[in-house]
Amino acid sequence: MPARALPGGGQVSAVLRSPAPLGGVLLAASALLCAVGIAVGSLGWEPLMDAAPANLAIVRDIRLPRTLGAWLAGALLGLAGAVAQGLFRNPLADPYLLGSASGAALGVAVLLVVLGLTPAAGWVAHLGLTGAAFVGATAAVAITLALARGVQQTLRLLLAGVIVGMVFGAFAALVMFLAPDVLRAMQAFLLGTTSFLGWSSVVTLAGVLALGLVAAAACSRALDALALGETAAASLGIALAPVRIALVAIMALATGAAVAHVGLVAFIGLVAPHLVRALVKPTHRWLLPLSALGGGVLLLAADVLARWLLAPRELPVGVLTSVLGGGYLLYLMHRRPL
Repeated sequence: MPARALPGGGQVSAVLRSPAPLGGVLLAASALLCAVGIAVGSLGWEPLMDAAPANLAIVRDIRLPRTLGAWLAGALLGLAGAVAQGLFRNPLADPYLLGSASGAALGVAVLLVVLGLTPAAGWVAHLGLTGAAFVGATAAVAITLALARGVQQTLRLLLAGVIVGMVFGAFAALVMFLAPDVLRAMQAFLLGTTSFLGWSSVVTLAGVLALGLVAAAACSRALDALALGETAAASLGIALAPVRIALVAIMALATGAAVAHVGLVAFIGLVAPHLVRALVKPTHRWLLPLSALGGGVLLLAADVLARWLLAPRELPVGVLTSVLGGGYLLYLMHRRPL
């Protein structure tokens, strides 16, 4: 391809970068991190080389489901972030933009109070938490969209999301104040943790991720059209109203499922699509699964670091992702001053 002139007078070759190799790299990184995650225990780096029954039980029942669950939750957040950025045509959109995080937190808090469940209460409880978080996240998104009168006005949408997030967050705090018995469980939820993940979580998260990927892939052409503007998308035959409903449902379900199992983990949904677009320039057909892979890698890497850095103490994974994600965005601001 012909060389392209730079403002400083230099030349740079226009190189077409395929997204397929990036997918292979992310899959390899996921496999490597899974192996490392299995080797990190409560005391830090402690690979269990002995095939004793007790060691096998630790790997099978604790480390492996926690590692897989962390990757799946990160993949859901990465997918939800890519959907949000495509739907609202805003690279700063993330799964929590429309108050879905506060709504999910309120749903989980209410369920914990009403049914007396804790995040480690088993398969039925995990399904209940996922459903409660989904209902709360969907309600928050629906109220935000109603207040913003659609997604046409970005500023109004952002303001509505902030307001709904604050109100739902206040209600969640009120529930915890009225029922202090659930405060400890909610504290872990609010800081973000993967310590409650088990095989029931893995099954639930994997099912939601599979459903979300299939549904998002079906909407990938509509997201590409929306990137050209709503008028252009409508002229291409995209039914905007059903597409918006489907995309909001995907975003709410993916966010609700992830938040229900690992709590409020920040920046994964925002950073994962950014990193993918920084490396390749894919259409949404590739961006959606690559963002899911990137989100899985990011959250699993953060989980391994959270377990390893201060062992035998464990950092809340949400705190670590906030520090690392905030640092990454500050780096971007430094490179591209506004």
